[in-house]
Amino acid sequence: MSEVYERLEALLRSLGVKKTELRIYRLLLEKKRPMRITEIVKEVGISERSVREHVLSLYRKGMLRRELIQQGWLGYTYTAVSPAELLENIKRNILEKISELEKEFTRAKY
Repeated sequence: MSEVYERLEALLRSLGVKKTELRIYRLLLEKKRPMRITEIVKEVGISERSVREHVLSLYRKGMLRRELIQQGWLGYTYTAVSPAELLENIKRNILEKISELEKEFTRAKY
């Protein structure tokens, strides 16, 4: 299975996903449970600010899910989407962008 993950990571790198983002995604994938930012910080050993930026980027890219929690405070926990779901998201996004470009080229008559 690790060869498949390596191929997935190579694809994600080619799409601009950063090395640290891949580390965080893989951590959450392996943990198979929701994690808070502070837990992720302890695992990856970088600043909380950097973790927050990377996690937000991953969330916006559709690689993570987040859930609002209330335990005397408000915050989020994050989980990784499955590799199969991630590939489906990537495929859908690429096809949407291609379709949009095709429409623009048709209108512009290139």
